[in-house]
Amino acid sequence: MKSLTLTLMFVACSAALCQTVRADQATDEASIRKAVEAYVAAFNGGDSEKLAGMWLPDAVYTNPVSGEQVVGREAIEQQFASVFAASKGVKLAATTNSVQFISPGVAVENGTAKVIRPDQEPEETQYTAVYVKREGQWLLDRVTEEDVPVVKSNYEHLKDLEWMIGTWVDGDDQANVVTTCQWTKNRNFITRMFSLTVRDRIDVSGMQIVGWDPAAQQIRSWVFDSDGGFGEGTWSKKGKAWHVQNTGTAPDGSSSSSVNIITYVDDNNFTWQSVNRQAGGELLPNVDEVVVVRQETKE
Repeated sequence: MKSLTLTLMFVACSAALCQTVRADQATDEASIRKAVEAYVAAFNGGDSEKLAGMWLPDAVYTNPVSGEQVVGREAIEQQFASVFAASKGVKLAATTNSVQFISPGVAVENGTAKVIRPDQEPEETQYTAVYVKREGQWLLDRVTEEDVPVVKSNYEHLKDLEWMIGTWVDGDDQANVVTTCQWTKNRNFITRMFSLTVRDRIDVSGMQIVGWDPAAQQIRSWVFDSDGGFGEGTWSKKGKAWHVQNTGTAPDGSSSSSVNIITYVDDNNFTWQSVNRQAGGELLPNVDEVVVVRQETKE
């Protein structure tokens, strides 16, 4: 019974200690985040002395380009003074992504920084900052940076299709088709989610992905529907119209082909028709041109 009582006391004390540590870390993290805000404010005010005061006397900053190290508070102040003298109006923006505590008095902050100079492209880096707590104040001990990897985008090849972004509707009292177009991250692809509704019931739905093929140097698309069919298309522009040469495979394994013609009218209207259609080796009638209208966004 005595050992059980001691065990329960130990567990209770451990739980209380954990809660205290978490509370202390939350307070310290808030202090570090405020220190980052103060750092940005001092930088944007061009105050090199105040900036240097946020570093430890023997702190080290590593240049991301040259790898050169700036050692000591005085050298860091001189470095900032040189930056402000050479780049009038330079500004800094910083975002803290995470704060991890190595010990009660040491923390590592990871974040992104953006240096903005007038009439120049912003310079963005990812940084790691080591903070040490001295006399109740969190000061910088080490900072390293590296350039943020540049993510390539095919937007320049797809921007002629940007007018498609949004939701579109075509149909009548019996059936309608709703298509919603969106950019993917980094604007490398456009997704087109579609559904055919017949008498208030979705008959078929699917997704088309439109992207740039760097090998073929042309726009291509891939489509998948809820019945199990799939296909691909190659896009070519003729005036205001896009001609999409499609080939597909039906759920039963038979092949199909067609040429869809998408013609831009204005930002709220385009026309669509399908010609040269065949499925399973049989010719099919053309689909007459229909007008597709942008759906108004609900406030």
